[in-house]
Amino acid sequence: MKEISVQELKEKLDKGEDFQLIDVREDFEYETSNLGGLSIPLGGILIEADKVSKDKPVVIMCRSGKRSAAAIMQLEGQGYTNLSNLQGGILAWKAEIDPELNVY
Repeated sequence: MKEISVQELKEKLDKGEDFQLIDVREDFEYETSNLGGLSIPLGGILIEADKVSKDKPVVIMCRSGKRSAAAIMQLEGQGYTNLSNLQGGILAWKAEIDPELNVY
């Protein structure tokens, strides 16, 4: 499974690179804080797989990296090959990029 660090994600965002960011946390978690990605809770990732791009890089994130890894395994089972897991999730983003971010 490919992984991306929060520093690499910040570089992609800062450069305006063409990629898709998907947040697989629950709605209440996303509402507390998010990085602007598309919200698709893990339980619905296969139902909403048509919203996940197949023609550009996709970064999948959650709180710590575990649910996003599970989402990637499910999607790779459907033939996706363009997915990266955000190492450490939004907790790592808070720790390394934005200490002011509200996380539960």
